[in-house]
Formats: sequence, structure tokens, C-alpha cells
Amino acid sequence: MSLRPCKVAPEAWPEAEAPAEREPRSEARREPTSGPGSELLRASKHESEQFFSGRQEPEMTWASGQLPEPAGAPHSHPVSVRGDSSLPASPSENQVSERPRCHTDCLEAPLSCLFRRLGCEVGAHPWIFLLVPMVLTATLGTGLIYLPKDVEENLEEQYTPIGSPAKAKRRFVQERFTANDSYRFSISRKSTEVNFACIRAVSNTTSLLEPAILSEVSKVDDVIQDLYAMGENGTQIHYNQVCAKHQGLCVSSNPLLYAWQMNRHLDLRNVTFPIYNHTGQPIYLAGTIGGTFLGERMGMNQLLLEAKAVRLLYYLKTEDEEDNEHSKKWLTHFLNQFSNIEKSLVSKRIQVSGG
Repeated sequence: MSLRPCKVAPEAWPEAEAPAEREPRSEARREPTSGPGSELLRASKHESEQFFSGRQEPEMTWASGQLPEPAGAPHSHPVSVRGDSSLPASPSENQVSERPRCHTDCLEAPLSCLFRRLGCEVGAHPWIFLLVPMVLTATLGTGLIYLPKDVEENLEEQYTPIGSPAKAKRRFVQERFTANDSYRFSISRKSTEVNFACIRAVSNTTSLLEPAILSEVSKVDDVIQDLYAMGENGTQIHYNQVCAKHQGLCVSSNPLLYAWQMNRHLDLRNVTFPIYNHTGQPIYLAGTIGGTFLGERMGMNQLLLEAKAVRLLYYLKTEDEEDNEHSKKWLTHFLNQFSNIEKSLVSKRIQVSGG
């Protein structure tokens, strides 16, 4: 059996994916140096070398990346044909490599070093870092003995800085919106804290808009206004002395209750909400009556059919320093006596609570 010479055309490698170097042939594929078929293999090898030598080199064009691109031609990235590292890098790679590096640890690095040293010092001398803060706190705490013992809690005086912008703005408001607690009190014009006592009366029935129930509420109001506190040298401080006044009279604790006290025959079925016109004067009831049930509309208001609770507010004078001190004493006495007042005013129609 003889071997016939055959011509085998080797496969042409794609230009874009051709390997950079040919892999070395294995020992099993070495050409035989001698044997009956060696001459035929040499002939085949000679013909394949002629085939490769006859191939023409590809023409250099701008599309292959070897010539500059003409103006107006679409941009194309050069492709490395054989993976040769000597080929020039793309412009984007050159731009990234030439970009200066930014150091963002300018603050983190020194702080890390500082805390590392601090941790080493704390670990090496733990007793110093435990005892020094305790001794320093005890030493500075001795300044509390210089505080007056009879000082009362005043958030403004104790926590607001002296000469703060808030105090300057308040003085600006006080100069232009004056208030007179002894003659023309108005809670909306007050720019400082106001001392007041508050009581809530809740009806045990469906509504307190009945003369019998309002009579019970009026008794509670009379008991509160009859209270008096003991001042210095045994003097009595009555509510009439410390109450905020409007046109010479103490401000009413509840406008609807005051209207009924002035006229016990007042028709409570014609009361409107939230504004009630009483003898030509509008009375605002929204902040003093709760649990309302409204009926038909009468102009801008609605007819008040039912009301479950009323709130009694007793405003005190705070404009002058002396009046402020008396008001605080009366208010303290009211708080101390309220539990006794609540027990003495046991009623089946209403329930009284402080607020």
C-alpha cells in the first residue's frame, strides 16, 4: 500500500483573531526524518509554503487603523490584530493613564493616626483616663453650691443667653404691641408666658346647655374665685387682686357662662357656633366649648344644639414683677387646694378636672 501525495490547503486564520505566536508542535507531530512516506510529506510541505508565500499582504486602508481617517469618516476604534502589546493604546486609555490621581485621605489619614495613638495611650495608662474625668467632674460640680436655694425654675432666665437676638426681637414686639393686664388684657397680644389656671367641666348628660347644669358650673366658678393665698406678713392675696382685667373687671373664665350669669333667662337654644352675638358683641366659643353638635346654618355660623364640655380659664397678671409674684403664690395655692375643691363639689350632673 502506497501513499499518494495530496495537496491540502491550510485554513486561513482570520486577521482580527489570529494568535500572536504559533503554538509549538508536539512531539507526536514532528516530521519523520526517515521512512517510506517522508519524501511525500516533504513535497506536501513545499507546496503549502509556496501557497503562503503567494499570498498578498492586505492593503493598508484607514478602516484597518493603519492610516489616518479622512475628514467626515465615521469614527472606528483600532483593533489589535494579533494581540501585540507594542501597538499604540487607544486615546481613552492614554487619557485615563495621564489623569492625575486624587488623594481623598487628607483628613482620614491624620485622624486615623491620631486615634490609633490615643488608643495606645488609653491601653497603656487606663487608670489615668478613668480617674481624671471623675476628679474633674467633682471639682467643677462644687460650683452648684453657689446657686440660690429659693430660685424657681425659669427656662428663659436659666437657658436663654443674655443679649440673644430672640430677646431683642421680643422687645421690638413689646414696644409696638403694648399690653395692659390691669385694664385691657388680651391673650393674643401677650409676648411672654402667662400664668393661668384651667378647669374642665364635663356634663354627665347629653348636653350641658341646660340651666341646671350651667348652675352647677357656675358654683365651681364661684369657689375658684373665692380662693385666696397667704402672702408675706400674713396678708391675703385674693383672686380679684391677681386676675387679669378688662375694663376694670376680671376676664371671664368662659364667655358663654358669663353671658348666662349676666342673664339667667338666656335662650340657650339660639346660641350659634363658633361665633355668638350677645347683646351686639361677638363672642368666640371655639376654644371654650367642646363636644359640640351643630344644627342648621345661620349665616356664617351654625346653630349649637349640644355641647358636652366647657373649659374655664383664669388668667393672672404677669406684667409687673410684684403682680407676677402674687400670681404665682395664688396659682400655687390653687393647685394645692384643687383636690379638696374637687371632693367638695361632688355632683351628679357634671365632672370637674384640672387641666
